[in-house]
Amino acid sequence: MKKAQVTQDKVARAERSHDILNQMRRNPMEAIFRPRVVALIGASEREHSVGAALARNLGSFGGKVLWVNPFQKTVMGREVFSSILKVPERVDLAVIATPAGSVLGAVKECVEAGVTAAIIVSAGFKEIGEAGVALEREVMREAARGGMRIVGPNCLGVMSPHVKLNATFAAHEAAPGRVAFISQSGALCSAILDWSRRDQVGFSAFVSIGSMSDVGWGDLIDWLGDDPMTQSILIYMESIGDPRAFLSAAREVAQTKPVIVIKVGRTEEAARAAASHTGALTGSDAVLEAAFRRAGVLRVETIGELFDMAEVLSKQPRPRGPRLSIVTNAGGPGALATDLLVSSGGVLAELSEATRALLDGVLPPLWSHGNPIDVLGDAGADRYEVAVRAAIEDEGCDGVLVILTPQAMTDPTACARAVVAAAKGTGKPVLTSWMGADDVAAGRVLLNEAKIPTFDYPDMAARVFALMWQHGQNLRALYETPTLAAGAKASRDRRAEAGRRIRAACDDGVTFLSKMACNAVLAAYEIPSLPVALAVTVEEAVERAEGMGWPVVLKLHSATVTHKTEVGGVKLNLADEAAVRRAFEAIRGGVAEGDFLGVTVEPMVTGGNGYELILGSKDDVSFGPVLLFGAGGQLVEVFKDTVLGLPPLNATLARRMIERTKIATALRGVRGRAPMDMEALEQLLVRFSELVVEQRRIKEIDINPLLATPEGFVALDVRMVLHGAEVADDFLPKSVIRSYPAQYVTDWSLRDGSQAVIRPIRPEDEPMIRAFHYTLSERSVYYRYFNAMQLDQRIAHDRLARICFIDYDREMALVVERMGVEGEPEIIAVGRLSQLPGMKAAEFSMTISDAWQRHGLGTELLRRLVEIGRDEGLERISADILADNAGMRAVAKKVGFKVRTDGEGDCRAEMWLKP
Repeated sequence: MKKAQVTQDKVARAERSHDILNQMRRNPMEAIFRPRVVALIGASEREHSVGAALARNLGSFGGKVLWVNPFQKTVMGREVFSSILKVPERVDLAVIATPAGSVLGAVKECVEAGVTAAIIVSAGFKEIGEAGVALEREVMREAARGGMRIVGPNCLGVMSPHVKLNATFAAHEAAPGRVAFISQSGALCSAILDWSRRDQVGFSAFVSIGSMSDVGWGDLIDWLGDDPMTQSILIYMESIGDPRAFLSAAREVAQTKPVIVIKVGRTEEAARAAASHTGALTGSDAVLEAAFRRAGVLRVETIGELFDMAEVLSKQPRPRGPRLSIVTNAGGPGALATDLLVSSGGVLAELSEATRALLDGVLPPLWSHGNPIDVLGDAGADRYEVAVRAAIEDEGCDGVLVILTPQAMTDPTACARAVVAAAKGTGKPVLTSWMGADDVAAGRVLLNEAKIPTFDYPDMAARVFALMWQHGQNLRALYETPTLAAGAKASRDRRAEAGRRIRAACDDGVTFLSKMACNAVLAAYEIPSLPVALAVTVEEAVERAEGMGWPVVLKLHSATVTHKTEVGGVKLNLADEAAVRRAFEAIRGGVAEGDFLGVTVEPMVTGGNGYELILGSKDDVSFGPVLLFGAGGQLVEVFKDTVLGLPPLNATLARRMIERTKIATALRGVRGRAPMDMEALEQLLVRFSELVVEQRRIKEIDINPLLATPEGFVALDVRMVLHGAEVADDFLPKSVIRSYPAQYVTDWSLRDGSQAVIRPIRPEDEPMIRAFHYTLSERSVYYRYFNAMQLDQRIAHDRLARICFIDYDREMALVVERMGVEGEPEIIAVGRLSQLPGMKAAEFSMTISDAWQRHGLGTELLRRLVEIGRDEGLERISADILADNAGMRAVAKKVGFKVRTDGEGDCRAEMWLKP
């Protein structure tokens, strides 16, 4: 018996180890949305209790449901277990609906039982104050100990309609559909559910995320992005949570599925209300707007727009431009649509002469002869069809809005049928507004069946078109291939030296860098500034001015006063010695004795044909450093022509940032004035963003003005504020978007003696990656992609852009670059490490140019990818290898992977990394 018991224990341990191993290989989100076994902790039959509502809703689940409650024997006629440790099988998902004080114990038992994930609907955590914060922290610490993921606490729960999972205490159940909805407000979830039943809207997932103490936006967006049942992701957001995870996931998913957000907190009052409701603080709305734009997220204003945009983007193509043509049988609705179109950023299309002539030949003489195309109140189906076709075929039109008001002479159903015929096969979006109720109902049904959205009001349709355009433009900007900076890059040594000087200043208690120190930092990043000399006495000021040449500028040198102009600390256009003496005394007399440390002397530069710009950065509490660019000078806060962006930038992102300002039009040249060098300005912004990312001890930078002239750009004044020495390096704000991982750039000698660089891929590599694909044989392509992917597919811009423009937080691709025979750089190999969502695991892949195979590149690349995996905190790296790819199998074994063959001969290479 004893021996038999030992054997059984070994088997049990082996089975448990196997279960844990499989669990580690699965995304824990699967346990939340596709569980096989669910346990309800707190199951009850007590009327009006949360436990009873959950028990009823879980009754329709297609898998197995177990009840847990130490105070109940049966619930709904079924056995109740006193503890989750007593249930007869392993649980994927636990739903915890017990008082807050008992949740910690329930979570400890779940961890001990090996539960993969839990939904905590219980309230009484951080929303109640410090005691709740401490309890919630302890619960999350315990869950993390067992690797168990938590949704909530303080949430309505989760629905996954396609598997009939309703783990909520909502009064209604979501119907299956293609829209995923995530909300921080449980009450809003209940209202949306009620509305969805009336309007027959279905959901692929319906999630009340609650306090978001563990599972957050990033986890859910990642999962739903890969979910084949989800077509669009809608979010009601009160706080951003982990901004880095959100932006990383949203940028990855937004290209294939729209991520549409309504974010409360635009006003200070709304932000305070949201904070008190969720226990989380909202950040600056302008910064959040910049973050959404950078990630390709579409932000809307109302709940109605949230669902309107989901419908439209699922039915219609995105417009290629902002120009909308409007076809209407009434002038008033067309005018309303035009107003909201233009105020929302759209443009009323200008009809071509050919289109006007065509319409003149078929429409009554009194038609509008322009856009909106008013086909008059007696228009029938034929008139609508010809007008819509003409608008669609006009090259100056990017989309069409068709408006119908029910009139005695109008057949709304026939007109709808005509619009369907005209819109068939077009690549442009067509929207409609069939205004009215019963009279137009049949026409609306026809339009919706043809996937042509229809709106109650034409102005809302026009706004939706403008949002479609802005969304498409943002997405295209994400993957537009940037150009590399011309000329030599700033010296790494100079940048490192600038960092050491900044650190030394912090250690000396310096808060504001001196003008000379600021100029030295700018010089390390090749940002031009004026020469400057310090003068402590009036005699020194005169001497410095004479040496610099007249006229000059004197500015207050102070460790405490930052805005010098406000205390008379800037004196301009000083043409002689007497002027310098007067200015020196005036500046000294304008501040307290302890605030005066001398003056700086600079050459006087006039704007001439140039413009004053502002370039700055400031740390945001949620997003880290944020960039600012726009029109500068003393009236910068009056004109408010500035935009925000997130570092790091490349040339394309810098260009888009500049284009969003009004001053950009002037910079390109207006009214006979010479244009500025816009490419040089883009590269200056790129280098400035590198400064901000790399020099994290700088809390705030203000270059104002940055003088722009046709000859170049120069910083006339600069202010830099430092974080104090008391802020440890590990706690300095980081850019929410990871910058280029330069630590992985190394030189390497090829076997033929030539030199190469192994480095992470960058967006600017797209031309070289395209050329690289021409060097691959069909066999190499088949080994890499497991199918014969054609060359035109492999070198398509959309695909290559996503390959080169990666998020270094979730993927790392190394390229081997060398100088080709014609003296141009070329890429000869690519190795990639792609992290699996929700897991500390990644898959590797590798492609090597045929001419460079068997030169040791594969082994070196894979060895480096493994080291990167360790540095990035991965626990497992794996890959599938085709049966006949003997070379890749050999490389994997050489680096230390265990390679196993399945029944069909294909292989799985796997390596568990030591922590």
